Amino acid sequence: MPIRYSLAIIFLFALNISVFAQNKFTLSGTIRDASSGETLIGATVRLTGSSSAATLTNAYGYFALTQAEGTYTLTISYTGYANQVKTIVLTKNLKINEELKAANDLAEVTVSGNNRRNENVKSAQMGLEKIDMQSLNSIPVLLGEKDVLKTIQLLPGVKSGGEGNTGFYVRGGAADQNLILLDEAVVYNSSHLLGFFSTFNADAIKDVSLYKGGMPAQYGGRLSSVLDVKMDDGNNKEFKFQGGIGLIASRLKAEGPIVKDKGSFMVSFRRTYIDLFLRASPDSSINGSTLNFYDINAKANYKIDDKNTIYISGYFGKDNIGVKDLFENNWGNVTTTFRLNHIFNSRLFSNTSLIYNNYNYTVQLLNDATNFKATSLVRDFNLKEDFQYFSNKHTLRFGLNVTQHRISPIDITTTQESQVNPLTQEKRYGLESAAYVSDEWAVTEKLNLLYGIRLAAFSLMGPGNFSTYDASGNVISTRNIASGKFYKNYLNLEPRFSVSYLFNEQNSVKASYNRNTQNIHILTNATSSSPTDQYVLSSNNIKPEIADQVALGYFKNLEENNYEFSGEIYYKWLQNQIDYKNAAQLLANSNVESELLYGVGRAYGLELFFKKKTGKLNGWIGYTLSRTERKFAELNNGNYFPSRQDRTHDVSVVGIYNMNKRWTFSSSFIYSTGNAVTFPAGKYTISGQTMYYYTQRNAGRMPYTMRLDLSATLEGKNKGKYQSSWTFGVYNALARKNPYSIEFINDPANPSKTVAEQTSLFGMIPSVTWNFKF
Repeated sequence: MPIRYSLAIIFLFALNISVFAQNKFTLSGTIRDASSGETLIGATVRLTGSSSAATLTNAYGYFALTQAEGTYTLTISYTGYANQVKTIVLTKNLKINEELKAANDLAEVTVSGNNRRNENVKSAQMGLEKIDMQSLNSIPVLLGEKDVLKTIQLLPGVKSGGEGNTGFYVRGGAADQNLILLDEAVVYNSSHLLGFFSTFNADAIKDVSLYKGGMPAQYGGRLSSVLDVKMDDGNNKEFKFQGGIGLIASRLKAEGPIVKDKGSFMVSFRRTYIDLFLRASPDSSINGSTLNFYDINAKANYKIDDKNTIYISGYFGKDNIGVKDLFENNWGNVTTTFRLNHIFNSRLFSNTSLIYNNYNYTVQLLNDATNFKATSLVRDFNLKEDFQYFSNKHTLRFGLNVTQHRISPIDITTTQESQVNPLTQEKRYGLESAAYVSDEWAVTEKLNLLYGIRLAAFSLMGPGNFSTYDASGNVISTRNIASGKFYKNYLNLEPRFSVSYLFNEQNSVKASYNRNTQNIHILTNATSSSPTDQYVLSSNNIKPEIADQVALGYFKNLEENNYEFSGEIYYKWLQNQIDYKNAAQLLANSNVESELLYGVGRAYGLELFFKKKTGKLNGWIGYTLSRTERKFAELNNGNYFPSRQDRTHDVSVVGIYNMNKRWTFSSSFIYSTGNAVTFPAGKYTISGQTMYYYTQRNAGRMPYTMRLDLSATLEGKNKGKYQSSWTFGVYNALARKNPYSIEFINDPANPSKTVAEQTSLFGMIPSVTWNFKF
């Protein structure tokens, strides 16, 4: 099916080349915020006259519309901003750069970043959620720290990794099957403090897009979702400062012009100070401990001329956890992105990116008997070239990228007194490349297509020794591969197709099919993400993971677009899924591939979403009904069984009430079925030690989770350019003891019996944060 489908896509491209060649005039330009000079992503640009056309600005605020010669009314609109309307006489190619002014009317502040009228209904794109940063600032979260990853877990189809965890699962995929991007750089570990906070400082974020399905062809490398996060460019009009002081963390952001209206910078810093409280403890074992994280976001841009703009951005974050004289653990991400935007002509836009990212962790035990230091590293170099070609009914995208992976699984160094043996595992190198082409085509007033294809290649490279294992995990053969030589190659074709059909301006149905492949995988026995998760590349034993997903949806807007409803059903087939043998040893194992099992999976479900977008009271209700299952010949008698992220029901309710210009109240409520889990089927005793044995994988179920969070924000009195606010929050206002883990122990009163002991992380937690801006 994929080959026939791919030939059909190529035929559609060829069929429509003549459309691009029509002799018409093009209106192009960039749309910005009038007060800051920030480009506006997704602003609507509409021409109305003898014929009509509309488009959205791209990720850099650029747009192009091609129409026949004539006089048109140009309307530019963006949520939260006053519309700009003017008359355009199109007798030649025109370039305009416009700035929109923010509107002060509360009724214009919306939950959605969807700014084109009925775009959610008209667009062929499915499974896309846009997170509005203004709404994110109001949603209550743990300890008052605004959190992108916690917010997306309130959307249908997205499941939380657990209480206090930023890990998430999308439509049945595993946590490592999400592609998380920050200014195009991959973020391998997106959590701080073992998952209680995310790496994304909301003050530095401009735009957040989550693709749950129907991924456009420019994205690849992961099976389940794409979280595309873009940082602020910085104010190119004047210098601005903002920040906040909370119970456990503070943050500060500075931005301003490098050259007014031509270039700007943005720097944001955040740090926790829990360790400062620890130092105040009279207990010497506590006051010498470490518990903190910091992160820095930085970005600069400069407009060289009307056709060229450069951007450089970076993220630098690190966590430190340690107990005096016992252990130290630190991990961190570093990303750097250099980009050049070039406008070849009014219709052809390009972006060239050079990207570097580095994720590493260190674990060190400090006592004499087991003193050792373990380090691990994942490092990528990535070159991307992306093009956009604009026509009156088409937006054509094409490009390529090449990524070099280097993985250092683990290096263990020890002291002479240590009883631990040193270990150095071989590094692994991979070359991942892709080329893609896609077209967004407005076929008629009612029919829209988004179709494309991605060719993904992966090569495992030397130097190194590569072993092949039989089904029992025994080594069959080993080959030594020299540096730079290819050992194993994979080539996969990934077709993407989405279609929408409008019944009228307020109602449509959509359908999509997409295939994704993945060549970098996480090995972990933990139920949530951990800094010590082990990364491996596809090899002769580990095949690329493959996912095929189909989806069908109904979309409706009501009451002049004040309300929005959608319902989507999906089915996903998964190939070459990875699980582990019973009692598998994953960490510090040079033959870790011998511990792996390979199978298939399936996921299917229904997602319902109702959102009120305008007015003093806005918010949304989301519901997901789903199943997620895996099948391995060696487990559960070869039958399908629930994945650990399988949860039948997920409900989320978010409400934001703007009482007046000073007070905003918000709340969020969640309910979810418990995760699937493997409980012991019995126990036995060896030398007085109780041992448990297990039969069916993931046959048990954790208790359900339910939580209500509350928040209130008080804006300070207007004092010119200086603004301040107080945010008060209550996390888990119902004080429910939600399950984090369950451990089975002998009943102290009767050791022959076994009791289940539940661990819960949080009761009711109040928070207060002071925010300022000038």
